Amino acid sequence: MCDVTYVQKACAYITRGTGELLVFEGPGHDGLQIPKGTLESGESPREALFREVLEESGLGSLNGTSHLTTDVWTRREGRRYVRHFFHSTVHEPRDRWTHTVTDGGGEHGSEFEFRWIRPRTAGEFALDLDEYVGLLPTATGTETVASVSD
Repeated sequence: MCDVTYVQKACAYITRGTGELLVFEGPGHDGLQIPKGTLESGESPREALFREVLEESGLGSLNGTSHLTTDVWTRREGRRYVRHFFHSTVHEPRDRWTHTVTDGGGEHGSEFEFRWIRPRTAGEFALDLDEYVGLLPTATGTETVASVSD
């Protein structure tokens, strides 16, 4: 039996008024992704969410942030990711932009190409990050998202 390591992640589904979902592609990534990252020591999932979104996309102002769900995802033997998925809205007029990552870690200096897509036509994302797109109000046709306390 092998030891299992659990890594806490915060994942951001960010939508804008048109109902579109923010995604990016960047070097070293296999397919579409959403802003996400590892929680730092002593950091809550919500705190990590805001930090990661700013570092990866440059967006510093999110509205109506709510926790959607938490799961445990296995990428490889012995390593599990506890993923906390959140939904936020943002007022962002740009349709596309490039942001240079400012995290100071392994992705520091990488350029991520951001754009908006329709959630219903998203297809598959890298790392199974599309698993909960159906919970978004824009994907289901509802106006609100049930908030689960984190």
